Amino acid sequence: MVVEQEHKKTKRFALFLATRDSEFVKKAYGGYFNVFISTFGDEGEQWDLFRVVDGDFPDDKDLDSYDGFIISGSPHDAFADADWIVKLCSLCQKLDEMEKKVLGICFGHQIITRVKGGKIGRARRGPDMGLRTITISKDTEKLGLYFGDEVPASLAIVKCHQDEVLELPDSATVLASSEVCQVEMFSIGDHLLCIQGHPEYNKEILFEIVDRVLNMKLMEQEFADKAKSTMEAAEPDKDLWQKLCKNFLKGQI
Repeated sequence: MVVEQEHKKTKRFALFLATRDSEFVKKAYGGYFNVFISTFGDEGEQWDLFRVVDGDFPDDKDLDSYDGFIISGSPHDAFADADWIVKLCSLCQKLDEMEKKVLGICFGHQIITRVKGGKIGRARRGPDMGLRTITISKDTEKLGLYFGDEVPASLAIVKCHQDEVLELPDSATVLASSEVCQVEMFSIGDHLLCIQGHPEYNKEILFEIVDRVLNMKLMEQEFADKAKSTMEAAEPDKDLWQKLCKNFLKGQI
């Protein structure tokens, strides 16, 4: 099924949603699709939704009609071999061969690593949830193009993951790192950009995920409290993340 946002068609993008909508996200935003549209979309664009986690994929013959793609985060492991994950990897391989723009977020970041021959697995320092400050590489001209002006030395972003990139693909360039994760962001060529954190998340989305995981007894109360405390007096640099991701996807430089 394709869900379209009705606008005058100038550019066309697709979201590969690798997670199911929580009841909170449905009620507050109408689903994760709307969260992504509000973060990365612009007036006059067409955005299509493919719930890849449920086996919903575009036809190969339609891929060329898209200007760019986003792969979302997911509670599933990017190194797993569920049918839909294997199919998503195959699709990403085709998009890479076509040199289509693909923005990988969290799980998507790891899927692209897998497709390009890198290694992913459980995070060396354990799960990470909360607002984190990541350090931006100083010697990367590409980021100057994406930001359009001065490249920030660091950026705050919401993190929510238990896996990470353990070994980069040979063709990758690291764009950001942190004390807890060596590969926070990387690029391959001009068509793949991968981010371990969540540019689309805000405080209430993070808190709801923390509460849900806590209620499922998959984390300790102390870990949950620490995750929430990171956003008591700070916010993610959402405007700068939007600028970076939109310039990458749309060439708005």
